[in-house]
Parts: sequence; C-alpha cells; structure tokens
Amino acid sequence: MSTLVRPSLFSGLLSSRLAITNGAGGWYGSLSDAAPVHLCENFLVGVHQVSGLPWWLSIAVATVSIRTCITLPLAAYQLIIISKVEALQAEISDLARRLRYEVSVRGRERGWTDNQSRVQFKKNLRRLVSQLYIRDNCHPFKASLLVWVQLPLWVSLSLALRNLSLDRPGGDLGSGELAAGGALWFSDLTVPDSTWILPVCLGLANLLIVEVFSLQRAGASGFQRLVLNGFRGFSVLMIPIAASVPSSMALYWFCSSLVGFSHNLLLRSPTVHRTLRLPTQRSDTPYRDLLSAFINKYWKGA
Repeated sequence: MSTLVRPSLFSGLLSSRLAITNGAGGWYGSLSDAAPVHLCENFLVGVHQVSGLPWWLSIAVATVSIRTCITLPLAAYQLIIISKVEALQAEISDLARRLRYEVSVRGRERGWTDNQSRVQFKKNLRRLVSQLYIRDNCHPFKASLLVWVQLPLWVSLSLALRNLSLDRPGGDLGSGELAAGGALWFSDLTVPDSTWILPVCLGLANLLIVEVFSLQRAGASGFQRLVLNGFRGFSVLMIPIAASVPSSMALYWFCSSLVGFSHNLLLRSPTVHRTLRLPTQRSDTPYRDLLSAFINKYWKGA
C-alpha cells in the first residue's frame, strides 16, 4: 500500500510545483526561481559533491556550516547589543527621574496641562535615550539583524531543497540522487516522511527552544506571554507542515533547530561572555540555573 501511495504523492507534489511555476507569474514561482534560491541549490550540491557524503548527511553538514559561519556571529552580536541596552537601563531610569522633575517645574512655570507635560516628557526622554544609544552604539534595532538575515536564508535553503527534491525541469544539479540519499526510515528524501518521526522531532525541538527561552523571562508581561504562546502554537503547527513537504526540507528544519538550540546554549557560557566582554554581569553557572528553573517549572510545579 505504501509503495503505491508514495509515487502518487510525489506525482501530486510535482504536478502542483509545475502548475505554480508555469503559472502567470505566481509569487511562489518567482520566489522559487530567485537568485538566492539558486545560489543555495548550488551550495548544497557543492557540499554534497566535495564531501562525498550521502545527501542526508550533506544537508546536516551544510546546515551546521551556514548556521555556524553566518548566524552564530550575528547571534553573538545580538547578545552584545542586548547586553549594552540592559547596561543602560539604570542610567535611563535616572535620566527619566530627573527629566520628570524638570518637566514638572517647567510645566508649572508655563502653565502646561498634564497632557502637555506628559507629551514633553516623552519627547525629551526619547531624544535622550536615542543619544545614549548613539553614544554606546547599541540601538535596539541592531539586535534584529539576526532575524533579517536568518529568515531569508532559511526560506532560500528550504526552497532550494524543495526544488532539488522535486527535480525542477531544466535543472542540471544531479538532484535525482536525493531519492536514494536518505537514511533509516526516511530513505527517500524527495517525499514526505510518512512515519511523521521527523516532523514530530522538529516540533519537539522547537517547543524545547521556546520553553528554554521562556525560562529567561521571569515575570513576563501579558504581551510577552501572548507572544510565547504564539511561538508554542507555531511550533505545533510546523508538525503537519513538515509532514507534507519532502523529507529533505523536514530534515533541514530539524537540523537547523538543533544547531540553533546548541548555539543558544553556547552563548550562555561564562567563557563566551568574557570573550565578548559583555558589560552586564551574568551567572557563572548558567546551565545549572537553567536546569534548576526547568525542574522547578515542569516537575515541582506539576
């Protein structure tokens, strides 16, 4: 039964892919044929050909290489920016206190209403905070650089693997090897994982990342809890999505999540903090603290 389902499913995916690509300038077709996607295709094939590894291991090696060489330095830079912003909070609080007093005095002299005083306070505080960010070269927007690089990279690699898995017409990258380039239960990387093992592992890995991140946010606000719940929901939603795409994509997503999680743990290291010269004091036992917080939340709190 499964031998009949897999070719038919693959044919359906291929027909869908061709219909979209040959459509009248569909956005998906344009995105799949974008230059960054083709660059990622060549990179993946290059890793496979140079290393001589099977395709499943080539995908894992490519994922580790890209995330280590590109996103890890950006994550370290993000950590530096966030640490500098945190170090400014005491100075910002002191400035806000003095500014509030000056505005109240000036407001009484000029007869400002409460609303006018509030507007003046906010306007001047924004200006002062902006000057502090410029002085220390740590505008919070710089911390988002990781997202602006990682998300397009993730999309491009995902579409590159989909193109390779669906054997895009006109391609000369030797993508047929993907059909026999898997391992264990996902021996064919061009079709979805019918066992759902990879998708479920992906969902669990993403949920673990979200929960570890939530442990850093003690006393989170209502909005922050809403965002965390949104990420939890998205992690669960990724399971059926990963079960409907070629196994090569699900494997890449799973490897990417594992590497991202390991990088997150690495950047907690006191040695890394000293190397980066972070201005704020961090725990000397981050892993013990993380394990303790995890146990208190999920075992003792149960």
